[in-house]
Amino acid sequence: MTDEKAMRIRSRRSFLKAGVAALGGVGSFHWLRTRRHDDGVPWPLRRVLETNEQLAREYFSASHLAPTFPESMVSPPRENGGEGLSRDFDIRSWTLKVVSSVHSRRLELTLDDIKRLPRVEMVTELHCIEGWSQVVHWTGARLSNLVAEAGSDARYVGMETPDGGYYVGLDIASAVHPQTLLCYEMNGRELTPEHGAPLRLATPVKYGIKNIKRIGTVHFTNTRPPDFWAERGHDWYAGL
Repeated sequence: MTDEKAMRIRSRRSFLKAGVAALGGVGSFHWLRTRRHDDGVPWPLRRVLETNEQLAREYFSASHLAPTFPESMVSPPRENGGEGLSRDFDIRSWTLKVVSSVHSRRLELTLDDIKRLPRVEMVTELHCIEGWSQVVHWTGARLSNLVAEAGSDARYVGMETPDGGYYVGLDIASAVHPQTLLCYEMNGRELTPEHGAPLRLATPVKYGIKNIKRIGTVHFTNTRPPDFWAERGHDWYAGL
């Protein structure tokens, strides 16, 4: 057999193998696409996300702090994500509603109430699931203050914007993490409407999708709360 003939045979075999692999990929995609959906995604993918969540939970520790950075590394804040930020929002009428289904308790707090809590500042990195990150100077109060006030014995914390257009869920361990803040300042200035004024969440142990802007309601519960992006195929835990 000549070298040229051998090369033609190998080329045909490679082409056939590539074709079989492509057909297999198409078949796998079709199989996956036709599986029963669980919380917005095919159940095999949901099982993968649940495994990732379990690994993240086991790794997580309240003593494990996200890295902090010098002030010189802070960059102008990037606007990203407008869900729940309705344009007709009146900041003057805003109050934070705190609801505990565990203790049947309700609170309503003003921004001044939040500012009277111990002031905390941190310079940490905000990670977006889109792949970018930036260093931000956050100022606010620890969410653990509200947990102590109204959420003791709760397993989860749910948050949503005043219009209900965006909502997140947190496990209680992440909520009481010392770097999880209710923020009213960003890079030394009051929050702008685009960045969640008057109050947003900053938690560097989670991806940006958990850092909800313009919090309207905080709900302490023992039932895992819904989450905007988890319903659209992302990991509910979204831990770093």
